[in-house]
Amino acid sequence: MRKIKIFISSVQSEFAEERDALFDYLQHDPLLGKFFEPFIFEKLPAIDQKVDAVYLHELENNDIYLCLLGTQYGSEDTLGVSPTEHEFDYATKLSKTRLVFLSNHTEKERSAKQHTFINKVQSALIRKQFSSTHELKAAVYASLLHYLEEKEIIRTVPFDASTDSKSSISDLEPEKITDFVRIARSKRGFKLQEGEAIEKILTHLNLINDGKVSNAALLLFGRDPQRFFINSEVRCTFFYGNIVEKPIPSYKVFKGDVFELVDQTVEYILSKLDYTVGTRSESSSIPGKYEIPKEVISEAIVNAIAHRDYTSNGSVQVMIFRNRIEIFNPGVLPLGWTTEKLKKIHTSIPANPLLAEPMYLKGYIERVGSGTLDILRIAGENGLQEPVFEQDDSFKTILYRMQTTQEVSGEVSGGVSGEVSGEVLKVIMVLEGEMKRSEIQQVLQLKHDDYFRVEYILPALESGVIEQTHPESPNHPQQRYKLTEKGKQLKSEKRQE
Repeated sequence: MRKIKIFISSVQSEFAEERDALFDYLQHDPLLGKFFEPFIFEKLPAIDQKVDAVYLHELENNDIYLCLLGTQYGSEDTLGVSPTEHEFDYATKLSKTRLVFLSNHTEKERSAKQHTFINKVQSALIRKQFSSTHELKAAVYASLLHYLEEKEIIRTVPFDASTDSKSSISDLEPEKITDFVRIARSKRGFKLQEGEAIEKILTHLNLINDGKVSNAALLLFGRDPQRFFINSEVRCTFFYGNIVEKPIPSYKVFKGDVFELVDQTVEYILSKLDYTVGTRSESSSIPGKYEIPKEVISEAIVNAIAHRDYTSNGSVQVMIFRNRIEIFNPGVLPLGWTTEKLKKIHTSIPANPLLAEPMYLKGYIERVGSGTLDILRIAGENGLQEPVFEQDDSFKTILYRMQTTQEVSGEVSGGVSGEVSGEVLKVIMVLEGEMKRSEIQQVLQLKHDDYFRVEYILPALESGVIEQTHPESPNHPQQRYKLTEKGKQLKSEKRQE
């Protein structure tokens, strides 16, 4: 089958990075790469012809005209018309499919002629706005899938854009969407307000179509995502040694939306890692660090959850050994990619763009294509063996733990020490005077309240190493925690080891 050609246009002085990112994305996405062939001016060989004429000739040979409009109108000819507007008019004359994406700028930021041109476009087309390359890719992805469906080129859409006939907007948790908007506005300048209608927010995120919510929406904001996708869980196993052997000391299965899965999994891994504690003499705060930085763990888990193949019956799996952590996800690299490419600067080709975009907006994904590079960089800066990426039947990331740990004032084992767990020991070692539960969490870089309460605070209280300042009122607004005599003794013994 002949590939569908896409002419990507914009004022040449704007969106150079975005054009290049779209070109790379459309070439390497596992689905879109099979159907579409992009064209951008930068890929043309040097030829002795008038540029405008070449552009219009190329437009004749393309099936889709994709235009990015920003603040600039562009250079004008003797008629006062820019090349971009000429292209749009010519695409209209040729009855080409026109897709227009508008940057998220205010009217005052745009030139007068650009504003007039945009009004002209809007009178003929429905256009989508974007404020980042992530948003642009997600919007283009959704538009091209719709194109393939309308042309009946595909009859089954990708997982993240598909809908479940048994689901509806009532299966989403409004509070989760409100929380998302609040955080996305703070972290990424998300344009919509917390009070906006849920349908408007979902439409902006390309998560609803003809009143039906997508699979991505259920995974992001669902009340019970596993009711629809039983495999969308994370299974974690902890071993004392370096091989898989019974008995298994700890096995956990985490469920929830993708944000909850990330938080719970990261914090489970941290609970099993060694934690080195310093003293206040070295810092005004209570210093401490995990043997593998939290940033490395978070990046690896986010990658596994965001880029996995959700059509597979497999789940994301984590195995924690004494010398390493292995993270598996049922997924494959983009077309033509190797694991070596992950070690170099590369663009982002998300397997599930409609899932990845909200994760970026909420701060779970940092920068385009930087995840694996950050893992390698931060591991190296902390003296860890270089992480390994492997692609077989599934994708695997291997993170290596410290072979020998240098003690500062006390090293808290991720296993079990005597009568208390590693989680309880961490609480003992960081607890100074009287502290709120949130303060202890902050020191340990943990944010999932329920997990911290169940795995850290309750066992510490039950073992008698900490106590509440208001034991008669567990939910007292001024509730603090402090070490008991038993806890002080254990802390002293640990510091002397």
